[in-house]
Amino acid sequence: MSISVSMTVNGKAVSGEVEARTLLVQFIRENLVLTGTHVGCDTSQCGACVVLINGTSKKSCTILAVQADGTTVDTIEGLADGDELHPMQAAFRENHGLQCGFCTPGMVMSAVDLVKENPDPSDHEIREWLEGNLCRCTGYHNIVKSIKAGAAAMRG
Repeated sequence: MSISVSMTVNGKAVSGEVEARTLLVQFIRENLVLTGTHVGCDTSQCGACVVLINGTSKKSCTILAVQADGTTVDTIEGLADGDELHPMQAAFRENHGLQCGFCTPGMVMSAVDLVKENPDPSDHEIREWLEGNLCRCTGYHNIVKSIKAGAAAMRG
């Protein structure tokens, strides 16, 4: 049985037919072909699938597409303004906050939410906020450095 869902993704109204068990991450990747949101663990532990739902970071592998019906969803593809990277994306690039890049979309989306909640987070607060985001390449030193720089850029 298919269910109709509608939501705003990256500022655009979208809709589609999904099975009741379709995860939001599947809808984003398969129906909308926005592949920046990654599936990394299938157990809700890695954070590679983090998106903003109504402005709050959520793991899209833990939410059914039907639960997101009527919401506003922002993915990594929606952060940049044309060719100009979002300040957090630019900070990750400039501060070597990524290596293979697989975790980066989830890290950036989580960081954007953190800075919205806490415009000047300490290293400890950043590490605590990222508890549900795993990186197997870089360690977290440059990720924390990137988020500090991104926060400063977002404050202006």
